[in-house]
Amino acid sequence: MSAFLVIDMTIHDLERFTQYIRGVPAFIKKHSGRYIVQGAEPTIMEGDWAPERLIIIEFPTREHAKAFLEDPEFQDLVAIRHDTTTTNVVLVDGC
Repeated sequence: MSAFLVIDMTIHDLERFTQYIRGVPAFIKKHSGRYIVQGAEPTIMEGDWAPERLIIIEFPTREHAKAFLEDPEFQDLVAIRHDTTTTNVVLVDGC
């Protein structure tokens, strides 16, 4: 069953964050993931959740998504993301 990482991100330092932007696709591919939504500026249709940028990444399984997030080689990029953004990440299973 597919699993999706839903990411709500506010970028505070775009210049430094570009290192993450350049490096993350290789790790998504390494773990068999693919972008469904990439940095979209959402239109609020209902409710009070107001994400600034929305990213959705599909993986074949929940295990693939967790392996992506926990990949030891990916952690330097994760540190850059933590330093340059405010990010919320949710893992959900597909239908």
